[in-house]
Amino acid sequence: MRRLSAGAVGGLLATGAMSVVMLAGRGMGLMSEQPPKRIVRTLLPGARHRPKTGEKPLAVVSHFGFGAAAGSVFALVTRRRRPPALLGAGYGLTMWLASYQGWVPAVGALPPVSRDRPARQAVMALGHVVYGMTLSTALNRLSDTPRKDLS
Repeated sequence: MRRLSAGAVGGLLATGAMSVVMLAGRGMGLMSEQPPKRIVRTLLPGARHRPKTGEKPLAVVSHFGFGAAAGSVFALVTRRRRPPALLGAGYGLTMWLASYQGWVPAVGALPPVSRDRPARQAVMALGHVVYGMTLSTALNRLSDTPRKDLS
């Protein structure tokens, strides 16, 4: 249970770091709307590409929730005390490819990586590398924290 919790906390921290990359990409004009908002908009009832009430906060919550869940999965899959940052980077890229070449286009939110704007996908790939490296670093730090005796 402790490993799962550490993975979730690491996933939240990593999602924050990834979000900074995504916001920087938008600020540099490399992408317009944030993908989590497009995904939520597509999944909510109503016209697929029209703005919907509450989509922005729901996108933030869902993005961080997904990141926390993926962090817990990483913690379970590695079962290692100290997964290296390179393994985290690979995990992040695997998540990016599975999402943006797989289920995200399948729900109609964005085109697949192979047909999307290269600038957006470069930002998203980098963001996922940052996610994975931050996740592995955070998981290692959290795993190094001594447990408090509750007795």
